[in-house]
Amino acid sequence: MTQENNNDLLRRLKENDKTALKEIFQEHYPVVYRAIFRIVSDQGIAEDLAQDVFMRLWEKRDRIDIQGALGAYIRRMAVNEALGYLRKNKKYTIEEVADYHSPLTISGEDTYLDNELQAEVNRAIETLPPRCKAVFMLSRFEELSYKEISQKLDISPKTVENQISKALKTLRKALKSYLSSFLIFCMWYF
Repeated sequence: MTQENNNDLLRRLKENDKTALKEIFQEHYPVVYRAIFRIVSDQGIAEDLAQDVFMRLWEKRDRIDIQGALGAYIRRMAVNEALGYLRKNKKYTIEEVADYHSPLTISGEDTYLDNELQAEVNRAIETLPPRCKAVFMLSRFEELSYKEISQKLDISPKTVENQISKALKTLRKALKSYLSSFLIFCMWYF
């Protein structure tokens, strides 16, 4: 979809044109559903949450100010919806939230190594100072931009950048023996 089409759809959406919402739904529902399903791993819940994403889009249509691609914005909404669901239900762990980036087919040995690495990563994250940990978690697990994090925590974007750098240095040092696995982990999870 071109930027011109995005702009036209958004304009129509803001003008309460339900056919614009229908077009957006038809174009983006499969991606939204898959993004949510990878996180919640339940078909029914993923379908409900995907529909909620489009309902929220309609509800906030007059306040939307999308600077980038519409698809990226909607995908972000989907991930946030799924993570919000997990937070509300608190029956999932960080490892399960992070698993939505895992490859589809892995061996038993890969699973064991992945679990071991994930445990080491979690231990390393727990050693981070509180602010550094908060910034890192918002960046890596909630996929917020530096600007969004700076606004949420009322700190400068440069402070966010410094905290991320500090967190990554700490993780590299703590995970030195796992470095090759960690690089693969970073490609999957971050």
